[in-house]
Amino acid sequence: MEDDHWPHGTCDGAGRSLACLRKRASHFFESLSVAELVREAHRHRWISEWLRISGEYRIFAESARVTSSAQIAREAWLCSLTALEVARNLSWPGDPGGTDLVDKVRLCLRGFEEDAGSAIERVEIDCFDQGSLAGYFLPAFPDRSFAPAVICVSDEDITLGSMMSRLLPASGRRNVSLLLVDAGDSSGRSPFKPAPILQCWLDYLEARPDVDSQQIAVYGEGAAASHASRLALVDRRMAAAVCDGGIATPVMRRASLRWMIGVEQAVRDGPSTGSLLPLCRIPCPLLMVVGSRSMVWEEDALELQAGYRQAGADCATVVPNCIPYPLGEVENFIAVDDFIFEWLDSKLGIARQLDSVTYL
Repeated sequence: MEDDHWPHGTCDGAGRSLACLRKRASHFFESLSVAELVREAHRHRWISEWLRISGEYRIFAESARVTSSAQIAREAWLCSLTALEVARNLSWPGDPGGTDLVDKVRLCLRGFEEDAGSAIERVEIDCFDQGSLAGYFLPAFPDRSFAPAVICVSDEDITLGSMMSRLLPASGRRNVSLLLVDAGDSSGRSPFKPAPILQCWLDYLEARPDVDSQQIAVYGEGAAASHASRLALVDRRMAAAVCDGGIATPVMRRASLRWMIGVEQAVRDGPSTGSLLPLCRIPCPLLMVVGSRSMVWEEDALELQAGYRQAGADCATVVPNCIPYPLGEVENFIAVDDFIFEWLDSKLGIARQLDSVTYL
């Protein structure tokens, strides 16, 4: 990659807007190639540069807290988180500079929360015998007295901190409120299925005077994409769902098997197991995100979508542009997050309608 495609400069980015940095990071991902990713020196150089940019934004945020305004400090924290997420996407275990990424993200999240004021609210609720549940509520921008809301669900692989480091910057200018929760996190002693826990959070949102109870969506990442599907299936209060789309269907069992053991051709060549349409169809509009965010393969998502649409359901698929290389793959998370929020906006009545299949 040429020098003008990757971060440089003695104080790169510090003081610029979040939108500019996200645009720059997205362009950085779009310009990557497999040939560059396999060159370890290139990858380590990029990681170092994005970590440097994150550090400069962190210093700028700490300075703005004292000399400027909380709003400027908050934006700087979000820029620092964005740069850290770029570095995380490029990193592989053992890479120099990547070992303390979790601590750096935690530091930025703590700084943002301290400067956020009403921009983020730590909430705690009781849920049956599970004791207390904790989450974070981000009001819509600009502050609206009555706005749609999205329950964003993390899991054991995609942690709440990791999801917050991406979604906080992505949601900064959106017209929906966000509730970020961990479906498996409770203080209770007995095991409890995620769907009832998420229904407790849904009850909480319904009771908030600043939330439109008719416009609540759910978004699940990783294994939590299946939790989002189950919530959308059992609770008709959901207005939209970003999920894995299939409940106990053959296509989803194949997708799960491929994701777990990396077997593709052997499973694809096996005998057909029947209809791809779930026995119980999710009633609300749904979006399937191909790849690690939902463990769904493109072929399976398109087949399942065809079954849903044949039955008259509102089902869409987005296929991120992932760059595979020997150590794994790199995804333009900014383009994916922006599209997911745009789709949610379209289903919650505050944006234009999108195509049924989108390739980023």
